[in-house]
Amino acid sequence: MSGYSITEPSRGQKRLAGALVILYAVITLLPLLWIVATGFKSPSDAISYPPKLVFEPTMEGYVNLFTTRTRVTPETLAELPPPDTWYDAIVRKYDMVIAGPSRYGERFLNSVIIGFGSTFLSVFLGTIAAYAFSRFKVPLKDDLLFFILSTRMMPPIAVAIPIFLMYRELGLNDTHLGMIFLYTAVNLSLSVWLLKGFIDEIPIEYEEAALIDGYTRFQAFRKVVLPQAATGIASTAIFCLIFAWNEYAFAVLLTSGTAQTAPPFIPTIIGIGGQDWPAVAAGATLFLAPVLVFTILLRKHLLRGITFGAVRK
Repeated sequence: MSGYSITEPSRGQKRLAGALVILYAVITLLPLLWIVATGFKSPSDAISYPPKLVFEPTMEGYVNLFTTRTRVTPETLAELPPPDTWYDAIVRKYDMVIAGPSRYGERFLNSVIIGFGSTFLSVFLGTIAAYAFSRFKVPLKDDLLFFILSTRMMPPIAVAIPIFLMYRELGLNDTHLGMIFLYTAVNLSLSVWLLKGFIDEIPIEYEEAALIDGYTRFQAFRKVVLPQAATGIASTAIFCLIFAWNEYAFAVLLTSGTAQTAPPFIPTIIGIGGQDWPAVAAGATLFLAPVLVFTILLRKHLLRGITFGAVRK
């Protein structure tokens, strides 16, 4: 009897699938690799045509990203002492001196505060709401769930003007709290629906056994449901963070200084004679890092959440 299986892919099929996966990975990663490489180019190499694949790396883009510079006359430059640091030497090649730090660090910190703050609130409130919809007899449950879902169907920018007027009256314009509340409201529908699906798959018999053992409802939720819903919580947190981290339209409309995040700030980086593309690429590279690290740390939960969900009955 032949050992061939109709369910086991052949060697050729495996090779074809592997080649397609590698091709897709290369196509997906190529723009990111190009951005990373541009961050280490000089301004002339960054705009050269044809594009340079081989170039002399420089940290000029990162220096321009984190500093503000001012031009001085050659006479004034000659009177200055020799540069103390490598980044001073890079700036002086252009007859400039460092005047102080840029605002990129502040904008990046704002992104961290708003992105992770709204993600925590979205997951926290979404978990509680999803548990209630999954375990209790909520009046008009289906209607409420549809209403929550309908808020996700509408493009958030469609309500930008009313939100701007409301925030202006409430004094929430250009505040961390206002942006956290806004992103939480946008992400909450996604959080509730994703987490409800995971909690539905956790057998209710586990909680009933815990209640029989003397646990309160809250203790059963904390010690039984939450550990088994960790996969869904991690997956939901990643999706919520990605939206809050990358959101641009609301950040442009509702912030300008105190709470401005990195996405609207990076395109404004201006260099000598126009856009400083190495600095823009450097800022984009650093901006990608937190979400990349966060996703890698939770990758096992993300893959399991997408494919299997939580515990199956």
